[in-house]
Amino acid sequence: MKKLARRLAADRSGNFGIMTALLAVPLLGSAGMAIDFAHALSLRTQLYAAADAAAVGAISEKSPAVAKAMTMQGDGTITVGSEDARKLFMGQMAGEASELAVDVEVNVTKTGTVIESRVAFSAAMSTTFMQLLGRESVTVGGAATARYQTPSYMDFYMLLDNTPSMGVAATIEAIENMKNATRFGNAKGKDVKCAFACHIVSEQGVEDKNSYYNVALNNNIPIRIDVVAQATKALMETAEQTQTVKGQFRMAAYTFGKTAQDAQLFKVAELDENLSTIASATEKIKLMSIPYQNYNDDQQTSFDDALTKIEKEIKEIPGQGTSSADRQKIVFFVSDGVGDSYKPHGCTSPKGARNGTRCIEPIDTKFCEDLKKKNIKIAVLYTTYLPLEDNNFWKDWVKPFDGSIAARMQECASPGFFFKVSLTQGIETAMKALFEKIVSTPRLTS
Repeated sequence: MKKLARRLAADRSGNFGIMTALLAVPLLGSAGMAIDFAHALSLRTQLYAAADAAAVGAISEKSPAVAKAMTMQGDGTITVGSEDARKLFMGQMAGEASELAVDVEVNVTKTGTVIESRVAFSAAMSTTFMQLLGRESVTVGGAATARYQTPSYMDFYMLLDNTPSMGVAATIEAIENMKNATRFGNAKGKDVKCAFACHIVSEQGVEDKNSYYNVALNNNIPIRIDVVAQATKALMETAEQTQTVKGQFRMAAYTFGKTAQDAQLFKVAELDENLSTIASATEKIKLMSIPYQNYNDDQQTSFDDALTKIEKEIKEIPGQGTSSADRQKIVFFVSDGVGDSYKPHGCTSPKGARNGTRCIEPIDTKFCEDLKKKNIKIAVLYTTYLPLEDNNFWKDWVKPFDGSIAARMQECASPGFFFKVSLTQGIETAMKALFEKIVSTPRLTS
């Protein structure tokens, strides 16, 4: 008996079969785990694709969420966007994914200039082979996010200096042509050589056909204000092409007055998103007329009054530009930078006021600062003041501060919103360049 027991113990021919039987379950479970995991990854990929599509689609340019965000005054949740994203996610479910019980968490918010959508998902997938190991399901989950940068909403208040000094010929060549055209332009036949196209219209409204303004017209000599008017019209087309959504930019236009008798802020066009309407109105801007030479001692250029009055034209609270209800307000100021007005007190000119009340000075930036303190931005296109070495008025009253004209205009402008255009440069090109600089400047929001 003992011998039989020893023989059985020594016989190992059946051990491999027993071990195989014992290892079969974990081996099959491991192989099944790989298959189940591959299946889970495939399903997760489908769900991720659905989440991506929902996150992006919910804040696409034409989506209800973006439309809503563009009317919001501040930050917050965009409920319509969350509902839209959920529908988009569920609409992507097909095949096996459509049979799953998927938990979906959606959030669409606006923070400053950014709209963000986040779609998170979680689902339990039944296993097949892993059940051998006691695992009946595998949880798959993830999240997709998308961001949309809202466009900058801006209102431009075009303030165009059309006072007599803007009647200077627009280019070096035009100045010489103007001087030649006016060389013997007065009754005494005196050698005048005037570069300015004075626009004389009597107090009864009768146009002086012999005024230098008409001399310029008859000789096809461009003057600055006419070039500014055409440039402003062209700018409307640039703005139309630049805006990414309808109504992104609105424009209004003003001059310093039609005539010297009523020299005050004159509204050329109301604030409007119809930029073609603004273009038609600004095209008709003309040089301010005077009833006769030296009318009112030539005191028609008051930057102080113009900047004070245009502030009153800005009815809405200036915003950050994050939506149509939160618009930036920008005064787009085009001028040669030399004031000439009745100002018995506070004249900034080194020589003070002429005759005690007439102030000839570079722009008084106090009135610019008053606008900027109210979060109104100022863009300045400085059309270089023409130095006239053969003109006694210029030598006596402008030359003493000639070196500070450009600096004062730049000081008036908001940081980065200054552009200087010389007589050899194109005003239209300069105006477009300044506009593009403004609309491409990143917004700073709290």
